[in-house]
Amino acid sequence: MTSKKKTAAKSNKSVKKPDSAPKKTPKIEDTKKSRITVLIADDHSVVREGLVSLITRKADMTVIGEAGNGREAVDLWKQHHPAVTLLDLRMPELDGVGALKEIRGGYEKARIIVLTTFDGDEDIYRAIQAGAKGYLLKDAPREALMDCIRRVHAGETCVPVHLAAKLAQRVSGETLSDREMEVFQLIGQWKKTREIAEELHLSIKTIEYYREQIKRKLDLKSAGELTHYATSWVQRERPS
Repeated sequence: MTSKKKTAAKSNKSVKKPDSAPKKTPKIEDTKKSRITVLIADDHSVVREGLVSLITRKADMTVIGEAGNGREAVDLWKQHHPAVTLLDLRMPELDGVGALKEIRGGYEKARIIVLTTFDGDEDIYRAIQAGAKGYLLKDAPREALMDCIRRVHAGETCVPVHLAAKLAQRVSGETLSDREMEVFQLIGQWKKTREIAEELHLSIKTIEYYREQIKRKLDLKSAGELTHYATSWVQRERPS
């Protein structure tokens, strides 16, 4: 009897529990979901084809729609809700600024980059005022465009230095008060809040208030973006 019990005990110890369920291989659909979805809106088919070819080569991006005019861009945006939209300014039926306003009118967090051949300060101003989070020229380097898409997707504003300077110049002449302009210029000289307060004989809290007002008027989200715009403007205005 004893030997039988020992044999049974040994046989019980040798029985292994079944392995846990095997891990599932990620589906292709799951991989695509982690990519930055991009909508392209441009009335030139050659431009759209080039952008599609460029973007689809990137492992972290995918194109989910193409629009040939502004009206189609709005409709496709509502259908797909892309993470980032590349939008031309000059398009038939509805221009880029009109499309921007319609899209952001329904969803103010939409992340849209204006990709255009126009670099006039009025064009930049109208686009940014309408809610564009990026402004890039079509002759920009490929990696500059990819970087801009990633930055805007991450919640940043992306405008090249020379265009930021034009925007700052355009906005400063119309909406910034004289005192705000003084603070803006000093920020552009890399001066800290305390230094600005001492130079203008104002309190730190007052300077912080002006900084927030300037950010709001320029549609900037962070202190870093404000410094970027301000230094660009100062460099542009500085005599050569």
